[in-house]
Amino acid sequence: MRFKEGDKVEFIWIGKLKQGVVTEIKASNFDISYQVKSEFMGTLWITERDLVAPAPVLKVPQFVADWYEKNKCDLEYSIWKYIRNWDYHEEDEFFNFMNDNDNESIKTLIKMQNGYEVEKEPLYWVQLIEGVSGYLNVRNDGIQFINSSGQTAELKTRFTESEIKAMDKGGAYWQFAVLVEEAEGEA
Repeated sequence: MRFKEGDKVEFIWIGKLKQGVVTEIKASNFDISYQVKSEFMGTLWITERDLVAPAPVLKVPQFVADWYEKNKCDLEYSIWKYIRNWDYHEEDEFFNFMNDNDNESIKTLIKMQNGYEVEKEPLYWVQLIEGVSGYLNVRNDGIQFINSSGQTAELKTRFTESEIKAMDKGGAYWQFAVLVEEAEGEA
């Protein structure tokens, strides 16, 4: 068996590529059949030979997605123009992305035309004082103070790396950053 219950699969149905999720599996002496639930087609049985695993989705950082969205209408020209004016760009995250030979930045931008997802940026608490009430809080109006790690509509306590580093004293705050998932696992 190539697939298990809960796996996402793709199949051709009446000449069109469809997607679904495996909900049940039946094996016979001759073949394996999968019950697939599809959003627009309901539930149907499909043999294993007619199913494929979906292609992995390209994941990119938010700053790459932002640049792509601004330039996708004339992508090839925008890439050429960016490279042509290389010496005039400030050294930011996108500049470093384009400058890194290992990540194949131009290929990535071209592949984004076929779809992509934005990588979920890790979130951090800034724990300035040991204890329950030692976390950086930022109100909607920008006022910063120290309190608990609970986030509300008015208070932000979880930040991305770039948000922390963009703050006044961001370099100092970054030294006290604690990954949210790690801290929640310890609690």
